Amino acid sequence: MFLPPCCPLCGRSLQEDQSPHSFCTECLSKMPPVSSPCCPRCALPFARSGGPDHLCEDCTRKSPSYEWAAAAGCFDSSLREAIHAFKFSQRLDLDRPLSNLIIQRLGDRLASFRADLLIPVPLYPARLRQRTFNPPHLLAQRLSRFTKSPVSPGALRQIRPHASQRELSRERRLLNPIGSYEVALPVEGRRVLLVDDVITTGSTVNECAKVLRSSGAASVAIVAAGRAPRHSEGGSYFREK
Repeated sequence: MFLPPCCPLCGRSLQEDQSPHSFCTECLSKMPPVSSPCCPRCALPFARSGGPDHLCEDCTRKSPSYEWAAAAGCFDSSLREAIHAFKFSQRLDLDRPLSNLIIQRLGDRLASFRADLLIPVPLYPARLRQRTFNPPHLLAQRLSRFTKSPVSPGALRQIRPHASQRELSRERRLLNPIGSYEVALPVEGRRVLLVDDVITTGSTVNECAKVLRSSGAASVAIVAAGRAPRHSEGGSYFREK
């Protein structure tokens, strides 16, 4: 009565039928889902509206190492604001509404994949000490309660720091993560759900999936809160607010 639940992003009161750990209706209206037409492998949304899903140029030229990738929404507007606050402004409380958004929009797909374990995209140890937390790990912990699958944050580790993506062209960003990750725990025969906060070029999650598959993982799928359209892959994505 005295402290009614409010939107963690804008502060508006939530409707009675909304979960206390969700975004308000107005903010949700500014978090459009990734809808057709998009690439069924990497979830890249296409600029034009209408038409069937089809592979993007990158996935046509070279199939990614994962089975599929999916995101709760397009990395723009209110979703972009929420993810930036989560990643760069210590808004750890946003892990629950962001993971709830993933479950609301992608729950059926996550359930049908039947992951044996969830692995968050890791941070380099020095970067983790600087930031103090790993956003994908927090999301994976929340998603684990839905999938009933354990989280294994130590299964994958980043073994070398790669250059900041902010300062690189798209072409260099595609190559930047290569050789940066290794598998540290057994994944042979496991179905792995790799969790990230945002997919931009997809180079990082593809490199992680590649080393997991080379270590014997039966299948790898990717889930993220946001998916950047091609026009958002420039430096503006990395501007810390």
